[in-house]
Amino acid sequence: MTVMTTQPPLPLIPTGATEIGAAAAMIEDDDGGRVFVHGNLSFAWDAGDTAGRRFAAVSLMRIKAATQVQVAAAFDTSPLTVWRWAQALSAAGVSALVPHRKGPRRASKLTPEVTATIAVLREQGLSLRAIGEQVAVSEASVRRALSDTDTDTDTDDPTTVSDEAEAEDPTTVSDADTDAETEIDTETETDHPTTVSDDTEADTETGAGTQPEPVGRPEPVAAPELGSVSGGVVPVLADPVDRCGERVWAAFGLIPYAPPVFTPCGRAPLAGLLLALPALAATGLLDTAHTVYGELPNGFYSLDTMLCESVFRALLGEARAEGATRIDPPALGRVLGLDRAPEVKTIRRKIGLLAAAGRAGDWIAAMARQHVQDRPEQSAVLYVDGHVRAYQGTRRIAKTHVPRLKFPAPATVETWVADAAGDPLLVVMAEPGASLAGELRRLINDLRAMVGDDRRVLVGFDRAGWSPALFADLHAAGFDTLTWRKGTIADLDEHQFSECVHTDEHGRTHTWALADTEVELDIAEGPRQGETFAMRQISVADPARSRQMHILTTRRDLPAAQIRYRMGSRWRQENHYRYARMHFDLDSHDSYRATDDDPDRMVPNPAKKLAYAQVEKARRALHSAETASDAALLDAHSPQPGTSVVLTNTMINTITADVYTTHTALEAALTAHQAIPARLPLSQVHPGQQVLDTETKLIHHAIRIAAFNTAQTLARAILTATGYTRGDDEAHTLIRTALAGSGDIIPDGDTLHIRLDPLSAPRHTAAVDELCQALNDTHTVYPGTDLTLRYSIKSHR
Repeated sequence: MTVMTTQPPLPLIPTGATEIGAAAAMIEDDDGGRVFVHGNLSFAWDAGDTAGRRFAAVSLMRIKAATQVQVAAAFDTSPLTVWRWAQALSAAGVSALVPHRKGPRRASKLTPEVTATIAVLREQGLSLRAIGEQVAVSEASVRRALSDTDTDTDTDDPTTVSDEAEAEDPTTVSDADTDAETEIDTETETDHPTTVSDDTEADTETGAGTQPEPVGRPEPVAAPELGSVSGGVVPVLADPVDRCGERVWAAFGLIPYAPPVFTPCGRAPLAGLLLALPALAATGLLDTAHTVYGELPNGFYSLDTMLCESVFRALLGEARAEGATRIDPPALGRVLGLDRAPEVKTIRRKIGLLAAAGRAGDWIAAMARQHVQDRPEQSAVLYVDGHVRAYQGTRRIAKTHVPRLKFPAPATVETWVADAAGDPLLVVMAEPGASLAGELRRLINDLRAMVGDDRRVLVGFDRAGWSPALFADLHAAGFDTLTWRKGTIADLDEHQFSECVHTDEHGRTHTWALADTEVELDIAEGPRQGETFAMRQISVADPARSRQMHILTTRRDLPAAQIRYRMGSRWRQENHYRYARMHFDLDSHDSYRATDDDPDRMVPNPAKKLAYAQVEKARRALHSAETASDAALLDAHSPQPGTSVVLTNTMINTITADVYTTHTALEAALTAHQAIPARLPLSQVHPGQQVLDTETKLIHHAIRIAAFNTAQTLARAILTATGYTRGDDEAHTLIRTALAGSGDIIPDGDTLHIRLDPLSAPRHTAAVDELCQALNDTHTVYPGTDLTLRYSIKSHR
């Protein structure tokens, strides 16, 4: 059988042609060029026909015969240039592909007279911006004029683009020139705007503005109302300044840190986070950190950058260091003025450097003092409460009662101090098993240092801090007590109650039935044992409750209704716990490091509790025996009528035998209980017990305190500085939405303009617009720079 030989397929690409993808090929010679698609001649142009050549390139991309990158490589240009050809063809037809003369469209404004005037004004000490306003040119033009006259070579803003354009070549662009365009080429033969200048189309921005633009990038966003970028455009998602050199220097410790540098960028994700900076500055987080810690060792990220990054991340709901993996690093880096945000291991290493100093408590105390100085009206009342954070790991952590779980479990206990509005001020780590009364006594000096003067402050807490001896100690230290009465007492008569009304700071009216009386409390412990302490008692009669509630205080000048309102406002602190657990990971384990607990620390002896249980059991048995004995003796002494009974000692001894037995058992139990020491060294009770790393936790708590107070300040500004009618219900949600929103970041001389994108609803956009006006009045400077923040929001379309 004859075998048929295989014949190779006929070539579809002409000899000497350059392949453009899998379907097209191009031949270009002295006569012009020809493009073949699947072997068929599809496009041709003569030598010097630049418009025909560009039309062929765009057509190949439109019919999907080749990709934009493949077309750019074949036509010896950049993908960005091909994209511009396509945009020009769509906008104005083939005529837009005809090359035009490059260079300025009008004569330079920098005439010799203007240049001389600029030099004189500069010698008088005027800034570049002021000079530009007087002679009607841009700052960059002023800078160029000073550079040309060798009178001033300083630069204020490397990202500003000139109003003038240097004429590179007055002749028409040649075809060879257009074929050699690079990614930073900015063609001017189309009507498509590519720079932020009024007078030129050929100049490119300095700094990061010359970074190559990704393929398929959307058109720039106009920014008509911004100072030196007036009438120009802002590139969308512009690449940040290349910081590779600084990273190399930082790796060898040659620079203290990399300062923030911003480039004009439109539609920047997370630009809304910059709304938080005025409120963050008011918390004192950054200033007190520099006071307490100084600066971090030489490296790329500064202390300001690390703290701002941590607060921004917390405001986005990712307070833990691991949350950095769920946020786009370049997006967060643009907000920080860097090429990208730090990664998880860098965050942990920087926090570790702060923790090694061991001054987190001093840092939080300094923040608290500044908060009290800035908001004295909110600091007239302080709420103190313990917070239990359950632990689910494998370390041998002491157990304590967890209220949310309703049973004892391994946990750490923290004591928090908040102001009248519920904003957290101070937090300290409590010893395992410590009571709130003991922690309050330990905090007396810290509270006085935080208040800073001798004024009397109302300190509120719940029944866990009940201790008449503590009330007396607080009174002697210059503090007034506010707490619920513990235990059961007889209800007051109804005629003692009267209707009391209080209007709160929001204008809402509250009405209660209250009784105002005086009580004396017996002190059963401490140096004042045996004494009594007088307090004011405000009793609350609530028809919905079976018993009355009683509030105790040493503040006698306030109306009873205000005392009741202040006591109920303690729940604002509980609301902080709940909100912080939901949005700031309050109960998360920021560090899994643990150290051995102090083995010599005296702790309650568990055997003492068991022995006391035996004492109580013996007392109950004695009581039952005495009750039965009395009943038997009564029966013996009360015979039936007409009968007589003779009681003998033997009969009486038989009746009272159980009483003597149980009494002997009680005395033995009491003796055993008294012989057992109440406290023992920890090494004898719980050998090997550990404690979690408290320093790292306190540093993260400082950041969470700043983040929570920042969000609270912005939410209150929505209520007080805007006309948002649903602020009471939606202020926090609106703030979280605005912080996560996008916008334009535009450096303009000594101003950093943040122009947010509109929100989902017009009423939200209007509220944020009013908020921006209020924030502008603060004149906040971006940390680590001299840039004053200016906020605005685009109109809702």
